[in-house]
Amino acid sequence: MSVGHYSQASVRNYLRELRFLFDYYRDIDPEQISQLQLENYIIYIKSEFNAKRDKCRMIAHSWSFFCKKVIHKPFMIPNTIFPRKAFSLPNVMSTDEVRLFMNSCNSVKQLAMAQLFYSSGIRLSECCNLKIEDVDVRNMRIRIRNGKGDKERFALLSPYTLKTIQRYVLEHNPLVFLFEGLQAGVKMHQRSVQHAIEQIFKQAGLREKGYNTHTLRHSFATHLLDNGADIHTIKELLGHNKIETTMVYLHLQSYKRAGIISPLDTLLQGQSIDTIPVKRNKVVIRSIEDVLNG
Repeated sequence: MSVGHYSQASVRNYLRELRFLFDYYRDIDPEQISQLQLENYIIYIKSEFNAKRDKCRMIAHSWSFFCKKVIHKPFMIPNTIFPRKAFSLPNVMSTDEVRLFMNSCNSVKQLAMAQLFYSSGIRLSECCNLKIEDVDVRNMRIRIRNGKGDKERFALLSPYTLKTIQRYVLEHNPLVFLFEGLQAGVKMHQRSVQHAIEQIFKQAGLREKGYNTHTLRHSFATHLLDNGADIHTIKELLGHNKIETTMVYLHLQSYKRAGIISPLDTLLQGQSIDTIPVKRNKVVIRSIEDVLNG
């Protein structure tokens, strides 16, 4: 997998799922595990652990890699083993929440991280891999060298974020990576960056909403769309392979929905509600809660 330029996360996840699968069939030679047994294993983790679609896909892809690359056995991933993909909208912060979040930072390092995530839309792993030399001040952009799928791209560099980064660099003097841990020249661990962002959400009183670093990425894309940026530009900034992935942010737009008028309001425009004939019931309704509760 390393030769094939798989990410460290993929290597770790594949090995974990194969270890669990082999342990489940510990009395069977891994080369003799059949497709039916794989499907039975997935049924087991779905029923016992409520495994979701992504988990099932990871197991199937891990086993497929093992068959094709390790034991050289043909294997086609059956789509029937995957649960149907549920469509859910990502969490997005309001602009007021973003402002509160930024104002809740306790250090210039926290502020630099917070502003970088929201102003550029970069991923957690991309933030950790970011080197000082990747901050292109002349062209006001950030070079993402190790993006998802090992792709390179350029992200936005906000003038406000640049000023904060300059303050942070003068104060902390990182050597190689923009955000380093206790050891100079060594990048911060992803969990450490996550913890720093979680602390800001806690300080802002937003912890219970389940926001995280990826929420800032979703908010960046949605607010760009609200401000008039086109979907194809946002796709390139986010580093998406498919436009369909970016299209989800169309469901989260607020500026277009704000001007929509219900057809009923158009139909009854200018007509007082008191003039609309309503059949009266004998039951006396005492409050609006009674009306809403039927």
